[in-house]
Amino acid sequence: MNTCVLPGKAMCNGMRRGQKIVLHTLLWALAAGTMQPVMSKPKKELSAKKATVAPMTARATATKRLDSKKVTAATSVVHMPLLGEKYARVVVKDRKLSGAVFYLAPGHGGPDPGAIGQYGAHKLAEDEYAYDVTIRLARVLVEHGAQVYMTVQDKNDGIRDEKILKLDHDEVAYPNLAIPLNQTARLKQGTDAVNRLHKKHKGAYQRLLAIHVDSRSEREMIDVFFYHHQDSVAGKRLATTLQQRFGNCYRRCQPNRSYLGSVSERSSLYVVKNSHPPTVFIELGNIQNTKDQRRFLIADNRQALANWIYEGIQADYMRQ
Repeated sequence: MNTCVLPGKAMCNGMRRGQKIVLHTLLWALAAGTMQPVMSKPKKELSAKKATVAPMTARATATKRLDSKKVTAATSVVHMPLLGEKYARVVVKDRKLSGAVFYLAPGHGGPDPGAIGQYGAHKLAEDEYAYDVTIRLARVLVEHGAQVYMTVQDKNDGIRDEKILKLDHDEVAYPNLAIPLNQTARLKQGTDAVNRLHKKHKGAYQRLLAIHVDSRSEREMIDVFFYHHQDSVAGKRLATTLQQRFGNCYRRCQPNRSYLGSVSERSSLYVVKNSHPPTVFIELGNIQNTKDQRRFLIADNRQALANWIYEGIQADYMRQ
């Protein structure tokens, strides 16, 4: 996957814009907050304009769930309304992540926008940019056969290509719960949901990735960096693999640029400390720094971040 983040420029992510995708035999609906497939009639195109989001509190009626192991070449296109009309059609390219379960936790949401940066006259909200990178990652993971849970969801945002992502407060927590303002209550809500699901998927390769945007002095430039729990061997391995993958990607795409992203223990973070699956906490950059802002303001760069995270995940999965 040849993707490069170019500061201040759009990058080439290997996808042809406007490429037409014809649906075959599989329709995805959003049921109980997870991305689950629903069978549809073969050889019938589905108009994105007619797509609806299934209730998040209960499985859609008259559906048959297919787990990741049952998706074959004959069912290679899925429909995921949570991604928005433009990106809802997803081609399942291969089964590289078959059997893997991922919990994706974009930082903040609902009444808490997280850190706020300034870009000219515009306010940049951490939760909006973290969410866009996270849901792009969700799409890529599904393209490779994984099962994905989004712990925070915004049913009317989807993947957005705008530079300025409008701040709103209508995100909900899995499966369809109001997000509390209190920080501890909010973190506990998401962590408890993940831990229940972790028990349900006992025996599977399961990982939690919490994706945030840091806030520091305006002058401080930082690279993407990673936290893990001090006692989690699997969490440290994934964090290290991700960091190495980012280093390789920067060397490939920007050979004259050094990458200084780090891996370190941060066991005191609530999500890292209390989540049962191995967890990696990712900081994408400094939302206050104008050069770091380019990393998430440009939509193609947000896609590159998602792609690079996937590449690290895939490499870790192959090592198990």
